[in-house]
Amino acid sequence: MRLVSCREPCRDSLFVNRARMRKIALVNQKGGVGKTTTAVNLGAGLARLGKRVILIDVDPQANATLALGLTMKEVETSVYDVLRGEAKASDALVERVPHLLLLPSRLDLAGVEMELAQTIGRETVLREAVRDLPPADYLIVDCPPSLGLLNINALTCVDEVFIPMQCEFFALQGIAMLTRTIGLVQKRLNPGLKLTGVISCMYDARKGLAREVMAEIDRHFGGTVFKSRIRANVRLAESPSHGKTIFEYAPDSYGAQDYMALAREVAGLPPEPPPAAEPKPAATPVEVATVPAAVPPEPASAEAAVPEAPKAAPRPRPKVKTVPPQPLPAKAPPEPVTATPAAAAPPVAPKPKTIPPTPGPAVAKPVAEAPAPAGPKLKVKTVPPQPAPPATPPASASAEAVARAFAEGGGGAKADPAGIRATQRVKAQGGAKVEKAPTAGAGPSPSPVP
Repeated sequence: MRLVSCREPCRDSLFVNRARMRKIALVNQKGGVGKTTTAVNLGAGLARLGKRVILIDVDPQANATLALGLTMKEVETSVYDVLRGEAKASDALVERVPHLLLLPSRLDLAGVEMELAQTIGRETVLREAVRDLPPADYLIVDCPPSLGLLNINALTCVDEVFIPMQCEFFALQGIAMLTRTIGLVQKRLNPGLKLTGVISCMYDARKGLAREVMAEIDRHFGGTVFKSRIRANVRLAESPSHGKTIFEYAPDSYGAQDYMALAREVAGLPPEPPPAAEPKPAATPVEVATVPAAVPPEPASAEAAVPEAPKAAPRPRPKVKTVPPQPLPAKAPPEPVTATPAAAAPPVAPKPKTIPPTPGPAVAKPVAEAPAPAGPKLKVKTVPPQPAPPATPPASASAEAVARAFAEGGGGAKADPAGIRATQRVKAQGGAKVEKAPTAGAGPSPSPVP
């Protein structure tokens, strides 16, 4: 790292014309679109092409300063001191990469807008400060993601504007406001300001959305869009953490190829031709000595030509017990075969049919009779008591006559003992007897006898 003063003559000052220095500002109020990455690697690419470049970090986050390997402790004089008038811009330059000078930034720059609020001509403070810089081919300004006083100062001190854009939908939203701001600065503060380039960053041709956004950008900006597109590459995201440019960290990556192509397009140089494939050296013929093949000697005979297999040792035979032959038993004469009639198959008993039980007649449930309605009360006629009839004298002789007549009327049948016993009871009681109804086959029942 080396500090450069304006009193020290530049190595390339004889070949640099201050009037021809291109002053470029990378502006976009949307963050994360690749402004700082483009500013650092575009400047490094131009420096590798032999151009002398000055990079000014106007972002309070100081990302460009960190990307070139400088920490906050190593920065003694920054752009904050230059804007306040406490230091000259030429005294704060740091040469980190050959042919690339850096005017670093610090976090103190975030409060400079408040300090310059009451300053007359606060929009042109940076333009007055850069007049002290040594001659160079390119002056690149990395702007913060806003449209505040720092961005107005950057647009006032440059002649060209590059807009880095991410190939997504939200990148198109702030373009109208940005172009209006550029128009106002051009009209009131910097008539020579022009929009000369749009850089597509993080481009992925596999995504349909990226292709649609690029088509919309081409339709809106026309020929100001650079043909070189910065493809999405993880090496570009890793290089700032190591404090190196993409050409130092991964010179063979897609990011290095794309930013070198962009640098050649900005410088007006033709695209770098692809490396030609190295021709393969012609094969030198090698003389090979021909050695005749050795012919094996012929065997004396066919038997000698076949090697004998090694003989295996004979196995011991197991002892076998000898058993004398036994006489065969005499065969019995065959019995005559008598045809036996086939036994009749037992009769198959028919399966009893299961008859479901016939339901009996439905028994009607007794219905409780309703009580008869109460009718009118009947008049009861009082009958006087009748005199009792005269007592009948006992007739023992007539009872005997009745029994005898019953026996005779039965046609010689035996007298009923039950009737005899009843007659005897009547005799004992001295009264008359009423017989029960005759059974079947019996004669007519006798009438009661007094």
